[in-house]
Amino acid sequence: MTRILGGIRVLEAANFVSGPYVGQLLADLGAQVTKIENPRGGDPFRGASGYGPDFLSYNPHKQSVALDISKPAGAAIFKRLAATADVVVENFRPGVMDKLGLGWAELSSLNPRLVYCAVTGFGQDGPYRHRPAFDSVAGGISGFLSQFVDPEQPQIVGPAVSDAITGLYGCYGVLGALLERERSGRGRRVDVTMVESMIAFLRQPFASFFVSGKTPSPLERPSFSSCFALLCADGKLIAVHISTPEKFWEALTAAVERPELRGDPRFATRRDRIANFRALTAELAKSFLLKPRGEWMALLDRLDVPFAPINDFQEVMGDPQIAHLGTFRTYTHPERGEVPVINPPILFDGKHEIDGAAPPALGEHTAAVLRSIGVSEAEMAALRADKIIV
Repeated sequence: MTRILGGIRVLEAANFVSGPYVGQLLADLGAQVTKIENPRGGDPFRGASGYGPDFLSYNPHKQSVALDISKPAGAAIFKRLAATADVVVENFRPGVMDKLGLGWAELSSLNPRLVYCAVTGFGQDGPYRHRPAFDSVAGGISGFLSQFVDPEQPQIVGPAVSDAITGLYGCYGVLGALLERERSGRGRRVDVTMVESMIAFLRQPFASFFVSGKTPSPLERPSFSSCFALLCADGKLIAVHISTPEKFWEALTAAVERPELRGDPRFATRRDRIANFRALTAELAKSFLLKPRGEWMALLDRLDVPFAPINDFQEVMGDPQIAHLGTFRTYTHPERGEVPVINPPILFDGKHEIDGAAPPALGEHTAAVLRSIGVSEAEMAALRADKIIV
């Protein structure tokens, strides 16, 4: 099977989400990703079991090398690995890798073709460079959470979006640097910050702010796009998104058998529906409570109204379209058994180009990887004795 990044070697010194997600996305494209983990427990996302769900999320298709790079002997091994790598990914606080002698200046002098990707919360310099940063920190300072948190009932909800978006931008930067290297013969330093990633992700809300001078409310985009989350008679939820074409508005009013809504002065035009979005939502909510979701889905489908059930994860797994796409796959790990993972959402020539492996156990590949760069059995024995590898 063709692997898009086959032959590209990535050295990942990263924990939690944003850095490991860069590595995972590159691994999804066929790169060989070697994850460097602290011998004392590894990536904190492994949890008490060593193989927790948070770790499983961002580490399929990787090798694990348990190597203490805080010790000189461990740092020396890391340099040997970096000398033959195409990419290094790290997400330590600014300056940490430099103090270990493993920063961009040191590694690029050893390997001029190296692409070095550093993921940080706020950047390598500036007044906030020293601050710890996690998902909600980036979401807050970037303005992202202002689009999702109700100030009257403030509660952060949902998965780690800021972390994941930063990982996507990091992978995007690495791919660009690898392409340029084919022309220039030299690597690049790629810096990606969580705060800038989230601001970049908010292009449309910031464009609205640039025009109006006002921060958009969380309801601005749903009201402009006519998006509704509606409860059905059986307690299940459905999403309807009619956007701008008038035909979808007409079809929706036909589906709920309320043609009078089209003549209601509050909803007569799209502008009116935007201005009276809450009132329109309330009217639709009354109608959708009259039938179970299955009946609404059949009716909306027949009338060509854009809709989807708001599925829980069990329903996602059982959805016939998802099954048809082959979105989920199971890998067999020699110690952990069957491990379900998500296939990348990109098809090349109509196929999922992936035949990788389940996320690794801590240190699963230490010996094999070190042998590949010429580390002898005697050297490994000494490193084990000093607890630099496991």
